[in-house]
Amino acid sequence: MTQLRGPVDPAPIAAYTEELFGHLPRADQRRWAHSYLQGLLTTPGKKSVRRLAAAVSTSPTASQSLQQFINASPWEWDPARGELMRWVEERAPVRAWTIAPAVLPKRGDHSVGVHRRFVPSAGRTVNCQVALGLFLSVPGHNVPVDWRLFLPDHWADDTGLRRRTRIPDTVRHRPLWADTLDLTASAAARTSLAAVPVVADMTELPSVAPLVSGLSQRGYDFLVAVPDAMQVIADGHLKAQPAAHAATAATTLSARSFLAMNSRRHPHTATVTASDGQQRLLRIVSGLVRVPGVRTGTGAPHRTYRLFAEWQADEQRPSVVWLTSMVQARMSDLLALTRLRAGSAATVHSLREHLGLLDFEGRSYPGWHHHMTLVSAAYAYSRLAGVTQRSEALGLSRRTA
Repeated sequence: MTQLRGPVDPAPIAAYTEELFGHLPRADQRRWAHSYLQGLLTTPGKKSVRRLAAAVSTSPTASQSLQQFINASPWEWDPARGELMRWVEERAPVRAWTIAPAVLPKRGDHSVGVHRRFVPSAGRTVNCQVALGLFLSVPGHNVPVDWRLFLPDHWADDTGLRRRTRIPDTVRHRPLWADTLDLTASAAARTSLAAVPVVADMTELPSVAPLVSGLSQRGYDFLVAVPDAMQVIADGHLKAQPAAHAATAATTLSARSFLAMNSRRHPHTATVTASDGQQRLLRIVSGLVRVPGVRTGTGAPHRTYRLFAEWQADEQRPSVVWLTSMVQARMSDLLALTRLRAGSAATVHSLREHLGLLDFEGRSYPGWHHHMTLVSAAYAYSRLAGVTQRSEALGLSRRTA
C-alpha cells in the first residue's frame, strides 16, 4: 500500500482523486492517480517520476509503478477532464472559456509532437511541443481543464513515429483553429451551465476565417486575439460617411490599416479597473468589419464583427488586435475579457514553475495526455479546494448572525 508523505492532508486529496478518477477500472490505477497527484502537490523542485514516487511512498518499486501508470497503463483521460470541469464549475462562477497555446521546450526529437518552431515571445526558434489548452476563467484564476497536442505534418504521416509514440489512428494533423473548435465542442458537451464567451489567442494563425466561421455557425459569443495583418472589410455602416470615403466600405485592408484609419475618424476612450484597483482611462480604436472568407450558414447574410485595440499615441501599431461577435457589448466589458489572455499565460507559467508541466519524462501520446490531466487537476486543487466549504460556512454565519 502507498505510504503518503508531505505537509498536505491526504484525506481531502483522496476524496478529490476519487471524484476525478473514480472511473478507472482497477484499484491500483486509482491508487497511483492519487499518488501522482499527491506528489505534484507536495514535491518541491523538479517533478520527475522518481522524485514524485519518493515523496509519496517508501516502496523501492514505487517509481517503476508510477512510470507504468503514466506511460503504459491504458486509461481514458476524457472522463477525468469532464469531472474536473464539473468540479471547477461547482466552486466558482465561470466568466469565459479561454483558449491559449502553451509552448513546451523539449530536448531531443523523440517526444511525441516535438518540432522546431519560431516562438515570437522568445524571439527565436526552439525545439518544443505545442499544446492548446482550454481554461475555465473564474474570479482570480484561469483553470486548465482540457488540452490538445499539435501534431506537425511529419508526425501525422510517419507510421514509424506514430507507432513508437502510440498515436491513435484517429489523431491526425489539425490546424490550431480546428483544435480550438474541438475544445469548445468538448466543453459544450460536458457543461450543464449557460453558455459563456469564448476568448481565444489566435495571433499566430495565418487566417482566422475558418475559426470565426466555425464559432459563428455554432452560435458562440467570442473574442479572439488576431494577427494585425488579418484582412478585413469595413462594414456597410461607413456608407453614411462622405462620398470621398465611400470606396473604403468595400475595400479589403489589414486590421492594422483599418484601425489606423479609424483612429483618425472615430477615436474614443474607455475606463477600466486595473489590477491595482485603480481606474485607468484608455484610448480605444474600434470599428465594425466583415471578415473575408467567413461563412455563417447557407443563405445567411454576411456577419458583422467589431475590431478593436488599445492604441497609445506613441505606438506605431497596437500590441494586440481583437475581433468579437459581441458588437453591442460595452467596451469596458470587452476589455475585461481581453485581460483573460494574460491570465492564461500566468497559469501556464505557474504550471511550468510549480506543478511539473515540463517534467514529463515519457514520449508517448497517451502518457502526455495522462500527465497533462493530472497537472491540471493539481492546479485546480491548489487554487479551489475548500472554496465550496468556505462559501457554505460564510453563508451559514450570515444566516445565523
